[in-house]
Amino acid sequence: MASSHVMKPEPMPRMQPAMMMFCSKYWSRRGMSLDSAMFQRHTGGQMSRRPSFCPISESPDKESAEDSGKTAVVFSLKNEVGCLVTSLKLFQESGVNLNHIESRRSKRVVNEVEIYADCSCGKKEFNELLEVLKEHVNILSSNTPAHVWSAEADEEDVPWFPMKISELDQCSHRVLMYGSELDADHPGFKDEVYRQRRKYFVEVAMNYKFGQPIPRIEYTPEEVRTWGVVFRELSQLYPSHACREHLKNLPLLEKHCGYRQDNIPQLQDVSQFLRDFLSALAYRVFNCTQYVRHSTDPLYTPEPDTCHELLGHVPLLADPKFAQFSQEIGLASLGASDEDVQKLATFGLCKQDGQLRAYGAGLLSSIGELRHALSGAACVRMFDPKTTCRQECLITTFQDVYFVSESFEEAKEKMR
Repeated sequence: MASSHVMKPEPMPRMQPAMMMFCSKYWSRRGMSLDSAMFQRHTGGQMSRRPSFCPISESPDKESAEDSGKTAVVFSLKNEVGCLVTSLKLFQESGVNLNHIESRRSKRVVNEVEIYADCSCGKKEFNELLEVLKEHVNILSSNTPAHVWSAEADEEDVPWFPMKISELDQCSHRVLMYGSELDADHPGFKDEVYRQRRKYFVEVAMNYKFGQPIPRIEYTPEEVRTWGVVFRELSQLYPSHACREHLKNLPLLEKHCGYRQDNIPQLQDVSQFLRDFLSALAYRVFNCTQYVRHSTDPLYTPEPDTCHELLGHVPLLADPKFAQFSQEIGLASLGASDEDVQKLATFGLCKQDGQLRAYGAGLLSSIGELRHALSGAACVRMFDPKTTCRQECLITTFQDVYFVSESFEEAKEKMR
């Protein structure tokens, strides 16, 4: 990718400014950034998603009531992580796109969800799809008009989901935020100037609306110095500690997005470089903080700051396969419980060229923990999702154990 001739960048995710903290374990909920967003539940809405192989449209399809439902199917699935992704792949393999998809808890069977899928295809292709679906899911009805499904769902109590990309603004307003209300043990708790600066970043994020240019931040000399310490220290560690996917893309970000020790990249520049790939991650939008950790402790931050986002997340999101995998996790989390989603973390090791290498923003943005994880003193075990998900993710100390895969690809396949 880093060659002497100009290559067209791979289409990538949009960025979106955000100010947020994690829940008790700081990990994501409900399908946005893996560690940058939290959806809050409320009742009375319907879950709604579009699959990765169908373009997202801001305008409703023009369809008469007479035609509605002629190629729609309702089927049920077990409420398990990955079940929706697996079923949607059947549509993709059958060459059928979707106009609209909704889900709700099943009234018939406990621990199942019902999916309404309005297909964009001919009658022949739709009938062939039904035959394929019958082998994998329980079809409840076909040729189901949307108004019939909606009428049945009127009294449902299910979490709200964005139905179109502009509704992500509502999600951003539901996240829990630090802002100026810092915990007593936060390095900037007693620094009134820093607290006011954090309040400013909250206002920037809350005033942002989908489709607007991301506001450019005029960072203070102190913030640039803090970024510079983190950038310099991590850049020295990456050649011997980071996975090759991260190493391949960081030079591109330096070339196209202003990644360097004396400059904090602007999200608009990064977004332009990564544009048009992801849809928050289920919608291929990455919610990214813009504030900088407190200058008194540049090697530590109790919450994700722009160093964590831009140095830990973005280089891997510039890898097409990892970006697609991230979207799959975002999509799968839409049908998962909060408890299941909290089992996700970004502290991983893989083997490359016979050496251990780090992937995931948790390690790749932490100078001390990156050193520790590959020092030989850390406890390292083979990656098994069923075991790993039960391991508590620690925030204020190094992890008790790190899980290693034989390869980066193996880790992704095991998660799938």
